[in-house]
Amino acid sequence: MKRKPDLLWVLVILFGLGVVTTGYAQSHWEQQRSIQSPNLSRGF
Repeated sequence: MKRKPDLLWVLVILFGLGVVTTGYAQSHWEQQRSIQSPNLSRGF
């Protein structure tokens, strides 16, 4: 198991950052939508 632990750690870190960034971006976009256009969300 001493071949490429760095590659494994890089993939794990990138995956974690991707999940955190996606979750933060989704919550941020939802807040912007509710602030900018409340009429559209009520219409649907």
